Amino acid sequence: MRKGTDGIILELKRLIENETFKLNEKLPPENDMAKLFGVSRVTYRVAVKHLEAEGKLFVKHGVGTFVVNPLPVIESDVQKLESIGAMIRHAGFKEHEKQEALDFVSCKESIAKQLQIAPHSTVVKLERYRIVNHEPVVYSMNYMPYHLVGKAFEDNQFSGSLFRFLMFHCNINILCADSEFCASAPGDSNAKKLISSGKESVILLKQLHYDQNNIPVLYSYDYLRNDIFKFQIRRRI
Repeated sequence: MRKGTDGIILELKRLIENETFKLNEKLPPENDMAKLFGVSRVTYRVAVKHLEAEGKLFVKHGVGTFVVNPLPVIESDVQKLESIGAMIRHAGFKEHEKQEALDFVSCKESIAKQLQIAPHSTVVKLERYRIVNHEPVVYSMNYMPYHLVGKAFEDNQFSGSLFRFLMFHCNINILCADSEFCASAPGDSNAKKLISSGKESVILLKQLHYDQNNIPVLYSYDYLRNDIFKFQIRRRI
C-alpha cells in the first residue's frame, strides 16, 4: 500500500518499537525499504532523516542505516516556539493572568527598528503578569504596530492567548521568532516585579515574532522566574 512520509515515519517507529528492527541492527537497503512501503526512495529518505533527527536512527554514509538507542526527550526545547501560557502549562502549573495596561503609545527608536517601522510610530503596548500560586512568575511587555493590530484591540476585549487573538481578529499567524535570552540587569525595575523573597533569579527573553508573510508583527520582553522555567537545547556536531 502506498503511503506518504508521515505514514512511513509511523510505520518505522512501530517496527522499531516492536523490535522487528532491533537496537544496533542495520536496516535493509534503501531500495528494498522503499519497495516494501510502496514509495519512492526520496520519500523513504525523508522519513529516515526525520527519525535520525529524533535520535531513533543513525545513517552512516556508505555503510547503511542503523537503529540506535533513542535520545531522552527534551521537555523545554527552546527551538520550539510556544506562547508564555503554554510554557507555564508545560512546566506543570496552572496560570492566572493580571493585565496591567493596554495603551497606544509612541514607539521608541530601538523598538521601531526591530518592527521595521518609522521611529515614533504608534504601537499597541500590552503589559501583563502571569500568576502561579498567587505569585507573579512572568512580567511581559508586548509591542505591535498599530496599523496592523490597533483596530482589533479597539474593537475587541483582549484576554487569554495573544497568539490566538492575533490569529482570529487580525488574520496574523505567528510562525517563528528570533529569540535572545539575557540575564536581567542589576537594578532592572521590571525584574524586581517578580522578586518577593530576594532569592529568585530572573531571565529576560527578548523575541521578535514574524507572521506567515515573514513580517515582524510583535516584539516582546518577557521576564521569567528562573525557578519556574527551565530551558534546554540539544547541540549537535
